[in-house]
Formats: sequence, C-alpha cells, structure tokens
Amino acid sequence: MNKKLHPIMLAGTGSDVGKSILAAALCRIFKQDGYHPAPFKAQNMALNSYATPEGLEIGRAQAVQAEAAGVPCHTDMNPLLLKPSSDHTSQVVLNGRPIGNRNAYEYFRKEGREELRKEVNAAFDRLAARYNPIVMEGAGSISEINLRDTDLVNMPMACYADADVILVADIDRGGVFASVYGSVMLQTPEDRKRIKGVIINKFRGDIRLFQSGVKMMEDLCGIPVLGIIPYYKDIHIEEEDSVVLDYKRMQAVEGKINVAVVLLRHLSNFTDFNMLERDERVHLYYTNNTEELAKADIILIPGSKSTLDDLYELRRNGVAQAILRAHREGATVMGICGGYQLMGLEVHDPEGVEGEIRQLPGLGLLPVITTMQGEKVTRQVHFNFLENKEVCQGYEIHMGETRPAPGTSSSPLNKLEDGTVDGYFVDAKCMGSYIHGILDNQAFIDYLLQPYTGKLGHSVVDYQTYKEEQYDKLAEHVRSHLNLPLLYQIMSEND
Repeated sequence: MNKKLHPIMLAGTGSDVGKSILAAALCRIFKQDGYHPAPFKAQNMALNSYATPEGLEIGRAQAVQAEAAGVPCHTDMNPLLLKPSSDHTSQVVLNGRPIGNRNAYEYFRKEGREELRKEVNAAFDRLAARYNPIVMEGAGSISEINLRDTDLVNMPMACYADADVILVADIDRGGVFASVYGSVMLQTPEDRKRIKGVIINKFRGDIRLFQSGVKMMEDLCGIPVLGIIPYYKDIHIEEEDSVVLDYKRMQAVEGKINVAVVLLRHLSNFTDFNMLERDERVHLYYTNNTEELAKADIILIPGSKSTLDDLYELRRNGVAQAILRAHREGATVMGICGGYQLMGLEVHDPEGVEGEIRQLPGLGLLPVITTMQGEKVTRQVHFNFLENKEVCQGYEIHMGETRPAPGTSSSPLNKLEDGTVDGYFVDAKCMGSYIHGILDNQAFIDYLLQPYTGKLGHSVVDYQTYKEEQYDKLAEHVRSHLNLPLLYQIMSEND
C-alpha cells in the first residue's frame, strides 16, 4: 500500500491557464503509480455540468478528472457549483442540489459565507478519508486579494486541507515572470510558505531556450520550477470552459456530413458533441449564421441554461426561421435538453424559474409543450432508442417537464431501463431528447448519420476506449516534462 501523500492544489496565476487539464493528468499519473487519487474543487463556475451516479450535479471538469483517476464522480469532488444565468446572477448548486439563484454581490458578501465554508470543508474531509492523494484545483487567480476574506476555493481551502500549492502559469499569454512573481509576492507570509513550486504551461518552441528563464524565476521567487509543459494539439480531453468554443470550427465544408451545432447565447454541455466531432465522416461546426445553417445536413440544437431567453434570441436574429427552412429542405434537426424544449409548440414558465419571460411559442417541429418548474432532474440513465436493442447510456440535468400536446399521441425516442420514456420522435430527421451524452453512443451516431453516409468515409470509435487512450497520452506528455520525483518529495515531506 502506498504511503499517505499531502493533498496538492494546482492554483493559477489567472483564469484558463490549464489547471483543469493538469489536474486530470496528475490524477491519471497517480493512478498509474499505484495510488488511489481523487479530484477536488471546492467551488466551480461553469455551464457544463454532469450527473453523478447518485443523480446529483457537479462540474464537468471534476467528472473528467474522476474518470482520469479511475473512480466514480461524486458531489464531494465539487460541493459548490455556480451556473451563470446572466452577467450578474448564477444558480447555486450545493452538494449536487440547486439552492436558488444569487447575484454576484449577494453571493460574495461575508454574511453567510461561513456556512458554505463548513460545507466545502466537510466535503473535502469525506473525500480525503477515502482517497490518496487529493488533487485539488483552485479557481481563477490566487492573487485576487480583495476577495481573500470570502474565498472558499484558493488559499483558504489549501490552508484547511494542509495542501502543497503548485502555481500554474500560462506562458503562451506572455508576462509569465510578472504573473508568477506577483502571484507569490501578493500572498501573506504564511500562505507564501505553502507555495512549493511552479509549473509553466502551454510552452511553444524549443524548451532549451527557456532554461535561463527557469533559473531567473527560481531565484526571483525562491521556489523550484517543477516543469515546463509544451503546448499540444494531438491530445483530446473534454474541456469545461466555454472559451474553447472560440477555437471550434464555424463553417461547413465539402465532402463530409456537415453537422451544425446552433451557437446559443446560453449554450451548456457542449461536450455532448465531442464524440461526433471525432468521427471522420463528420465535419462539426458551431454557428448562428443563417447561411452556414443552410449548408448543414444535420442541425443540433444544444442544451441551454436559459431556454426561453435563447428562444427569444433565435426568433430575433433569424436563426429560428433558418432552422425551419433547412428542415423543410431536407436537413435533420435534433434537440438535446433545452434544444428539445425549444423545438416544441410552446414553452411556459409560469413561476418565473428562468426569468422574466413567462411563455413563448417554440419552433413547432415537435408536437410537445414544456412547462418549467423548480424541481431539477439530475440522474444517470441507461436506455434503448427506438427499436434498437443496444443499451446506451447518458445523463439528464434539466428543469421543466415536456409532454405531448393535447390530442397528440406519445412517440418517445428512448425507453429507459426503469420503463419510463424520453423525448419525442417524428421521423429519422426530426427528434428531441433530454439525455445528455446520447451522442456518446456509437449506435445512436450511426443512426443519426445513416441518411447521409453516402457522402463519404467511415469511422467507428469506441468512445470510452478512446477517452482512456487520451488520458494515458496526456499523462505521458505531462510525466515526460515534469520533475515527478521532486513533486513526490514535496508531497511526502513532514510538516
């Protein structure tokens, strides 16, 4: 049995420096080395979430990290999740269950913070009793000193956990010396002692050219540089932050099955399309351009954190009309979760669950009506679609109930293992479902693409095997550029 290691926290000099992916890499490395690791992020802000086996909600990044660690995901890995619903407000999910919406000022004020602090600390304690080591992830920058008193996720959490802190900096942005030095020097003397090393991430070019920079940084900050991790393009790990959508393709191409994902303002769970994006038969792109939608063979309407607001926007910017026109001309249209809701005849929100809009007509592609309600459904599911015998899996995270319109018979797309049904099926080119991850099942992808497979090529991917291969590739990449013996030494030292 491996000895007990200190928890480790990857803290950032800023947002989007690559902490989540490095945490996944370390989870896989520790697993490969015979440990039993687990991820932890006290508070996460993201629209991409995931349902645990218990049917509770956590940030997608921690679910990915748990998968890399080879353990089931659990709410203790991400006890607080903030799901933005506007620039100023977020839904607060505590221990997997929504507890209401808060504006930023209300949430970050000191009153009531200690109750949340107790909850995240208790979650960490439960996790630390079951796993070794705990790979913790900070949020944003650790040098936001104005938020120090209300911070639940960075240095105060590291202090509670008695974690060794490794500072992660993104050299691709420039200013790496200033960001690392400033992040260290802005800490209290006590917190500064906890920072045990630096990882320089996303390096492009010849690492040898930065060797003098390593010594300068170590001399400046008084802590070792544990590694310089080169930028990579050939390893595919699910990412949580919607910033990655900026780098997705935006236009159709010739010679492949063109699949357009409608770029909603409140798009959530874009990871639903990762497996489809890897299929060599497919060119998948994100767009709200009406001309590009017209070129699509298949239009996918994704999940939304604010279905009514997005429905209003689609009507305003002409995208709704473009989707209907493309469908009339032969394109497949499929909605997932919020996308399924807005494909119906009407969406009602009598209690104002989503906001000010109480009712809007939907796209009218499916004869269903959705009513928003306060109780959120979160669960993992196994199901069969249509007459297909293969058992598929996915998960549900949604508020609202969707039923066939009065006088309309039920025509479910999926039958769940508990005997209940999901979604609505008009024909092979018009359908909707509440199930996230439905497109992670090869049988369903093949069904969706079948009308267009005459266009070109063929590729069948076992997605779970593919993901395991990617975690191993990521671990190999990070392991080869990280001073792992020194990291183990740091995590093994007595206080």
